[in-house]
Amino acid sequence: MHDVELPAELLEQLKARRGRLHVFDHLDPARTALLVIDMQNAFVHPDGFAHVEKAAGIVPNINRLAGALRGAGGTVIWIRVSLTDSGRGAWAMYFDHFTPEAERADWHAQLSPGHVSHEFCAGLDIQPDDWIVDKDRFSAFIQDASPLEGRLREASIDTVLITGTLTNCCCESTARDAMMRDFRTLMIADANAAKTDDDHLAGLRTFVQVFGDVISTDAAIEMIGKTAK
Repeated sequence: MHDVELPAELLEQLKARRGRLHVFDHLDPARTALLVIDMQNAFVHPDGFAHVEKAAGIVPNINRLAGALRGAGGTVIWIRVSLTDSGRGAWAMYFDHFTPEAERADWHAQLSPGHVSHEFCAGLDIQPDDWIVDKDRFSAFIQDASPLEGRLREASIDTVLITGTLTNCCCESTARDAMMRDFRTLMIADANAAKTDDDHLAGLRTFVQVFGDVISTDAAIEMIGKTAK
């Protein structure tokens, strides 16, 4: 887990501009979903080819959030990146231009269904009634990347809590797009993980200024419990 916080001066600027620090002071658990992004062996297991050192440390907080939201009648959604070696799932724009050639085969092979690296990491409290959603882009909300938005609309969900890895890539991309699709969006600071503390803070800093709230696991659980009561 990252032992860093958003700068105090930034928080003061937000309070001065908004009149309060947080945009959202309540949530309806029945209309809230916890999105857990890319907590797969490829990123979380120490032997994963794209290992994120801090990712294993956020598993307890993710499980705490999942338990609290389920208990209050909310929805828990486990999102994973799923690729193919051809067609849309190959994502040529990214892998041909932004990924070293030596790594491309690993991404496509190991993040395809059936490979151990594609599986969710050990320790996650995944329950039978939870949703599992596959995506083939960083954001789960962009057109055709996943069926997530449609399923959320059908379930009358209007609020999402963002957790997982990487803070400044798939989590931030999904969080930004969620807000732009008119979902109330909160990133959970101590339930997201990036490659470095700087990367983690960079993602949260940009998001909190324009797109939504950044709060802690404890604060989210308190909101869930308060509204449920």
